[in-house]
Amino acid sequence: MRKLILYIGLAVFLSNCKGEQQIAIEASNVFSDKGVEIPVYDFENFEHLLNINDGKTRVINFWATWCKPCVAELPYFELINSRYPNKEVEVILVSLDLPNHVESKLIPFVKKQRIQSKIVLLDDPDANTWIPKVNENWSGSIPATIIYKGNTSNFYERSFTYDELERELKKIL
Repeated sequence: MRKLILYIGLAVFLSNCKGEQQIAIEASNVFSDKGVEIPVYDFENFEHLLNINDGKTRVINFWATWCKPCVAELPYFELINSRYPNKEVEVILVSLDLPNHVESKLIPFVKKQRIQSKIVLLDDPDANTWIPKVNENWSGSIPATIIYKGNTSNFYERSFTYDELERELKKIL
């Protein structure tokens, strides 16, 4: 039932914005606990998030709770999320945590840090296939970030300070 509600909600959300592309999103699972919902995607269903052309700038960060540099830079992504209107910029935090750690580690982390950005879990064990589809130069290490708008895209395989992240975002805006 929760999946059905999520599908309907996402369909309504994605169709509400006039002039924006309508995209079907199919999560293989949704973890939910006390207001935190984390949809789980394989790469095939996730990949569309890398190619939306609706005039919005997207900041997609690949991270995990066990990655110290990833956790250190998350507040900067949260600041971007709060300082730029949703219609202009969308921050998507793509967790690479193991699915069996979502309830014990990821959701408690999200609650404790009060993360408001959209979080999805990418659960696709065939990393050798999907990593080069994200970016042909990506070694697979995290943190990694894509900032794109339409056909303009920049990929970064490194961590950021807030000033660096905002400077790179402004290049695309």
